[in-house]
Amino acid sequence: MIELDERTSAIRRRAREWARDLRPLALELDRDPEAIRRHLDVPIVTYLSRMPVPAEYNPDPIVVDGYSFYGTGTLERVVFAEEIAVGDAGVLLAAPGPVISGVLMESLGDDEQKEWFYSRILERPTWTFSALTEPDRGSDAGAMRTALAPDGAGGYLLTGAKRYIGGAARADLGIVFARTRPGPLGVTAVLVETSAKGFRAEPLDTVGLRGLQIAAVDLDEVPVPPGRVLGRHLKPTQRGMWSAVQGLNRLRPGVAAFALGIARAAHEYVRDGRRALTAGERDRQDRIGRRITAVRQLVWRSAVAVDAGDRAAGYLASAAKARASRLAEDAALEALACFGPGARLEHPLLDKLARDARGVEFMEGTADIQKLNLFTGLVQGRLRRA
Repeated sequence: MIELDERTSAIRRRAREWARDLRPLALELDRDPEAIRRHLDVPIVTYLSRMPVPAEYNPDPIVVDGYSFYGTGTLERVVFAEEIAVGDAGVLLAAPGPVISGVLMESLGDDEQKEWFYSRILERPTWTFSALTEPDRGSDAGAMRTALAPDGAGGYLLTGAKRYIGGAARADLGIVFARTRPGPLGVTAVLVETSAKGFRAEPLDTVGLRGLQIAAVDLDEVPVPPGRVLGRHLKPTQRGMWSAVQGLNRLRPGVAAFALGIARAAHEYVRDGRRALTAGERDRQDRIGRRITAVRQLVWRSAVAVDAGDRAAGYLASAAKARASRLAEDAALEALACFGPGARLEHPLLDKLARDARGVEFMEGTADIQKLNLFTGLVQGRLRRA
């Protein structure tokens, strides 16, 4: 069993306090994802706007019980994310900040690029994005068509399209993966400012996790200065898709934590709203409660493995994400069943939890993708069976 130390327990307690303030915002943000701009002074949103920014670039971290927090540790992030998602996963995903792009920047950026990027983040609330997935091709690097080509004057032009990109329509800057040449080493990543000529992002309508405001992105010869090409100081094998995979491995436990928080929210909704359960309902809710406890340990284990640089980290993260996503849907549907046929109309917050639970399934790879990754780890002997 993994137990939290006092430092991580402190941020967990603070996150739990903040989460109570989010419930009134949940349905407002579900109706209008842009409502997040009216709540930038909410403490949790202020914190998320600066997470993760490493200590060397962040002179003013949040301090809880004497501990400074920068949001750079994976276990710290998943513990925090679970508690906030109990309040509302939509606010967590809608808030400004560099959560996904920041993890990639830490892997791919040189000192000059990090200084520029993080100074922009700390200057004011700044939305960012990361763009890998393409229309009709998903995240298959071999099929990627977005291209980065020399412009003849020392810079580059970025041309192509991305789809299902969280926050791109409201972002100021982001990281885009593109191809410079054929082959597995031909993928690279660049920093892009959304104010640049040729960049266009349009929100896509979604059923769940509407606060994320996923978008379709068109790139029509977007100019990219040479200093915005990431990974220049790294070996060719450590740029592009290798770093993207490493970044996904670090982020996936956090997505599992979102799902875990949604499951808890649904479970607690039943506890608070149905004082008298039938024997069958009570048994099913008890089973959901035990699964929440078990999946939490798996999520924490995957986060510890990521922080330790364990070679099994990516496979554990896949297992955690697949289990947590399934749990979120089961918990939400069981909760709806406890309130009868009209539950979705009579309990709009519970309806939102069910829609959000389904949305998490498609974040950072569906369950089938996670199972394929997990199977690869088992076959190659990189993951123990017990």
